[in-house]
Amino acid sequence: MAGNTFGKLFKLTTFGESHGVAIGGIIDGCPSGLKLNLEAIQYELNRRKPGQSEIVTQRKEPDTVEFLSGIFEGVTTGTPIGFTIKNTNQKSNDYSHIKDVYRPSHADYTYEKKYGVRDYRGGGRSSARETASRVVAGAIAKQMLENIEIHAYTSSVGEIFLEKPYQDLDFSQVESNIVRCPDSETADKMIARIKEIKKQGDTIGGTITCVIKNVPVGLGEPVFDKLHADLGKAMLSINAVKGFEYGSGFCGAKMKGSEHNDLFNADGSTKTNLSGGIQGGISNGMDIYFRVAFKPVATIIQKQDALDSSGNIVEMQGKGRHDPCVVPRAIPIVEAMAALVIADFWLLNNINN
Repeated sequence: MAGNTFGKLFKLTTFGESHGVAIGGIIDGCPSGLKLNLEAIQYELNRRKPGQSEIVTQRKEPDTVEFLSGIFEGVTTGTPIGFTIKNTNQKSNDYSHIKDVYRPSHADYTYEKKYGVRDYRGGGRSSARETASRVVAGAIAKQMLENIEIHAYTSSVGEIFLEKPYQDLDFSQVESNIVRCPDSETADKMIARIKEIKKQGDTIGGTITCVIKNVPVGLGEPVFDKLHADLGKAMLSINAVKGFEYGSGFCGAKMKGSEHNDLFNADGSTKTNLSGGIQGGISNGMDIYFRVAFKPVATIIQKQDALDSSGNIVEMQGKGRHDPCVVPRAIPIVEAMAALVIADFWLLNNINN
C-alpha cells in the first residue's frame, strides 16, 4: 500500500489499523534541538480522542502517546521520531455482521477491490483512528513554528451556521463547549441538533473554519507546490472531508474584480483579505483562512440496503460506537494537518534562503 507518507522535508509516515495492537508514526526531518512540551502533545491528542463527550463516539481510548526514538531528555535529536498509541478498547465483534458486506459510502468495496483483502474491524487502515498519529506530528510541528498561531473551530453543523466573521471571535472560547464553536448561543443550537440526530440513529455533517496567523511572507512555490494547493491536499486527506475553500472561496466567483481585489497599504499589507493570505501560491503575510466541509458519518444506526461479496443486495444496520457528527473531534486534526503543511514550507524556505 502506497501513500502513507505526508510532507517533503517535515515528513510523517503513519501505520496501524483501528482494531490492531496499536497505531503510530515516524516523523522524519524534524530539526534537532527543539525542546518539546510533551504535555502539550498529549493535550492535542485528548482533544481528538473518543469518548470525551455525549455527542461523540463512546469508544473509550486513553490515546496515550509513547515516544520510541528521536527525543532525548525532552529535546529532539534530529533523528526520526518514532511513536505508538496503543488500541485498548476495541470491540471487534461489533463488526462481524459486515465481514462479507460492503457498507454504503464506506471504503469497504473500493478497498477490497483494490487490495483483494480488507480488515473489516472498524474499517481497518481506512478508519479515522489513523488521524491520531497526525495529531501527534502536528503538535510537534506547532511547537517548531513558534509564533505562528493555528486556530480551528466548528463553523456549521447541518443548516446551523456561525454567522460571525472570524475577526469577531475569541478563539480562547473554542474549548468552552463540547461542539467547539466559539459562540455560546450558536454552540447550544449545534449541540441540540446533534443530540436530536443521534436519537434518530442518524448522523449529520458540518464545516470547520481554520485561521493561521503570523505566517511570514514567502511560504509556498508559484507553480505545482502552491501553499493553498498543499493545504487543500492536507485537508482532503482527512476522513469524511468533501470540500475545501480558502479566502473568498466559492463566494468569490460571484464577485467583480473591482470588488475582489485586495488593495495594498504602504507596508505591503492589504486593506482587505479576500485572497485568504495567499497570492500566486505564496503567503503574503496576512491571515490565512479556509473552510473544510465534512460529510455526515457513513455509519448510521438505521436499516439500509447494502451489497454483499456475492453480489446480493442485503439489509444491514450499523452497530458499534460511532460519532453522530465528526466535526467536534476533527478540530485538532485540521489544525495538525495545517501545521504539517506550514512546517514543511517553513523548512523549505529556510533552506532556499
